[in-house]
Amino acid sequence: MKFFIDTANLAQIKEAHELGILDGVTTNPSLMAKEGVKGKEAVMQHYKTICEMVDGDISAEVISTDFDGMIAEGKELVKIHKNIVVKVPMIKDGIKAIKWFTENGIKTNCTLVFSAGQAILAAKAGATYVSPFIGRIDDGGWDGIDLIHQIRQIFSVQGFNTEILAASIRNPNHIIKCAEAGADVCTCPLDSILGLLKHPLTDIGLAKFLEDAKKFA
Repeated sequence: MKFFIDTANLAQIKEAHELGILDGVTTNPSLMAKEGVKGKEAVMQHYKTICEMVDGDISAEVISTDFDGMIAEGKELVKIHKNIVVKVPMIKDGIKAIKWFTENGIKTNCTLVFSAGQAILAAKAGATYVSPFIGRIDDGGWDGIDLIHQIRQIFSVQGFNTEILAASIRNPNHIIKCAEAGADVCTCPLDSILGLLKHPLTDIGLAKFLEDAKKFA
């Protein structure tokens, strides 16, 4: 399973990259705004900086909701760097845009997916990635991990090549459960990735080893 970091924070991207396990980055207008990145030129430059930091797929989201607007934005985004993946919303014109991008050799990430039916449409249109938002599904009283299982089963049976990119990760356990369910990618906040490092028995064991090592000093 690949690890992407879900942020526009350059320091966090750098820290995740230095772990040696980072495969890519996802971001969106909300994350850009959180970092104070405003205006088209600033956003485009920020994407370029991220692409220069991480040699992997970098999802850059369109903000148009009509077909022509999405195509125009996507064309501009892919000029930034070869690693750009155009992030498209799960709406009717979004599916049309994914089909167009696919036919023109442009990678896509279909975002805001909350059902298996939506995932099927995205895969049928040729999306590179489909992004189920498991945390938000859990918030609504359903089970986001069950959706990952369902999409994995359908994609395996139908032979779809679209990768399942589990998004809206809230904690380290989400990452583990997504790996068990067959997600191809998890895109996570830095805290969730670092949380995988932690276990009290590791801390206790290390403290004991270091204490015993003092006896040989």
